[in-house]
Amino acid sequence: MGTAIAHRGPDASGIWTDDAFGLALSHRRLSIIDLSEAGAQPMVSADGRWVICYNGEIYNSNDIRRDPVLASVAWRGHSDTETIVESVARRGLNVTLDDLNGMFAIALWDRREQALHLVRDRLGIKPLFAAQFGDRIFFASELKSFHAARAFVLEIDPSSVASFLRFGYVPAPHSIYRGVRKLMPGEHATFSVRGDCSSRRYWSAADVALRGIESPLEISDEEATAQLSSLLADAVSRQMLADVPLGAFLSGGIDSSAVAGLMVRTGRGPVRTFSIGFPEFGFDESKDAAAVARHLGTQHTELVVTASDALGVVPQLAEMYDEPFADSSQIPTHLVSKLTREHVTVALSGDGGDELFGGYNRYRLAEGMSQRLSLIPMAARRLAAGALHAIPMAWVDGIASLAPRGMLPSQAADKLRKFANVMTLDSEGVYRRLVSQCEDPLSLSPMADEHPLTPWSTGAVGALPTFLDRMQLLDTITYLPDDILQKVDRASMAVALEARPPLLDHRVVEFAWHLPRHFKIRGGETKWLLRRVAEQMVPKQLLDRPKMGFGIPLADWLRGPLRDWAEDLLDPQRLGAGFIDVSAARRLWMDHLTGRRNWAYALWTVLMFEAWRRRWADI
Repeated sequence: MGTAIAHRGPDASGIWTDDAFGLALSHRRLSIIDLSEAGAQPMVSADGRWVICYNGEIYNSNDIRRDPVLASVAWRGHSDTETIVESVARRGLNVTLDDLNGMFAIALWDRREQALHLVRDRLGIKPLFAAQFGDRIFFASELKSFHAARAFVLEIDPSSVASFLRFGYVPAPHSIYRGVRKLMPGEHATFSVRGDCSSRRYWSAADVALRGIESPLEISDEEATAQLSSLLADAVSRQMLADVPLGAFLSGGIDSSAVAGLMVRTGRGPVRTFSIGFPEFGFDESKDAAAVARHLGTQHTELVVTASDALGVVPQLAEMYDEPFADSSQIPTHLVSKLTREHVTVALSGDGGDELFGGYNRYRLAEGMSQRLSLIPMAARRLAAGALHAIPMAWVDGIASLAPRGMLPSQAADKLRKFANVMTLDSEGVYRRLVSQCEDPLSLSPMADEHPLTPWSTGAVGALPTFLDRMQLLDTITYLPDDILQKVDRASMAVALEARPPLLDHRVVEFAWHLPRHFKIRGGETKWLLRRVAEQMVPKQLLDRPKMGFGIPLADWLRGPLRDWAEDLLDPQRLGAGFIDVSAARRLWMDHLTGRRNWAYALWTVLMFEAWRRRWADI
């Protein structure tokens, strides 16, 4: 099971067993802090009671070590692993978890109580899968290890297929397999030898959101900017801790520019930044990134990516993502990770800024759209939607390609189609449709309904007062951990690169939810407060540009260079093994090839499922 994920930790490996209770822990090490044997895992506490095996980083390790309760510990080294296990031994597991600042998937074996504890970090940055088959418990960072165990049959869950087709990922706590689940962000699960199982949430983004909304900060613009700047500076400084070379992804956008600027401000020597450019794709952020790098004075490395480079990644995706995953930005994310790993072992990223500070275009557009559409009779909205659907999307893309940069949004045809689709929906339907890769998954996979998700109108989400609040919370507890963070984890760890997102320091998350709305979106400007922090380091004119995303020209590629690859996967004799309706998928494919409709995103989910199935489900 450990060897199956050797790519995550190529530097060393270790196995620890407790034969009396039939327990084994396997660890693959990516050596980053305390490269000596004193940092090797699995690690046993000094008192012999606790054994830890964990993936991730703890950024406040030194602070925890200064706790008076730990004053008598004879530290063997300076690894954060030792900090965790000795803190658990002396201060208790719950106290330690409350204090940890970092990203982690932890397995802890309590030899005295004969109990296994599995813990996932607050935001779900690091993955953790678990399964119980009979009287045996299995867990791992990736599903590859479950295949390697060969101790049970992994059966595809039809409801997970339907959910995947909608979102492009399988939403937690579900996995693509029956009986295998993802621990939720902030979850602590316990399994005892006696057969007892329990689970608790030691931190909840939903609870944080409710508390923040109920007690908003009453502060001036200057105070808010100063407080966020201070918090982010501390988060970035802590996450720069490493005994190996470290750098940052830099797109030239607000989030990554703020992170890079704060890294430079620490004054710890030259900062390395990395970006990729793809001029063949019709849009290219590398010039913006280079301009920011020049202003900040970073040592910048840029790779110009050709279509051939990007296409070469496609056959690797099923191996890299051992659960179906269909966010096509997985391709450029892997390419920039591969470039970065050639120079450093750790890279800081700007992930999380959009969810926390209202950065997605859909927040601004959907909230205003929802308010305006409510004033228009439904019959009129249906007529308007029908008229928009009648416009050939190829015409829209053609017009958009001729317009000056910034006049029309990127992927204009897809956005127009989405707008037409949401015109007849309520607020819940608007959000669900905007985040759907496939709008009607049951038409493609009729074997089972989708997994039920937390109802929009009840629980923490329903308790939030505005549509913007609800969208941000839903993204934070679903799209962020299940799509964005999973994408970055697999793409980076496939090349043994550790990616750290300082904007997702839980203190920053909690602060953001206490901010009144005008600090997020003001006068049509998204991420208002985060922009002010970034502008302390990077001139406004370098940051003021349309949000472009990190995509590829998927629709054109499926009609062109990826056509033969797609045709093979859509072969009616092999497609889906009963999980995909072959006729429905082929209709989408024919419509797409002829240009009648742009079904790129729905087709990508089908293609990624079939590529995954052929790699993993048939072994």
